[in-house]
Amino acid sequence: MQKSVSALNNAMAKIRAGRAHTSLLDHVLVPYYGSDVALSQVANVGIEDSRTLTVTPWEKPMLSVVEKAIMASDLGVNPNSAGMTIRIPIPPLTEERRRDLGKSGTFRC
Repeated sequence: MQKSVSALNNAMAKIRAGRAHTSLLDHVLVPYYGSDVALSQVANVGIEDSRTLTVTPWEKPMLSVVEKAIMASDLGVNPNSAGMTIRIPIPPLTEERRRDLGKSGTFRC
């Protein structure tokens, strides 16, 4: 039962429901010196406002690598880099997105 609850928590953490929270980026892996590591291992992830996440890599060369990893993830967001900070705007939850979440087999009871 613990494995089922853990899998459900992981699936729900990936839901983009219109509000920014740092757990959206927990599953993003970034190539770092030959191995894939979690985004939180190479950058600081924070919340700028209720609809914007900020990612600040600790090393300047990692800026483009982190941006590409976020784009390649299954979140459906478009990061914008400004200097050493990547801003990720979270789009508002639309009626179409609500229907898609309802149709998803993962979240049916």
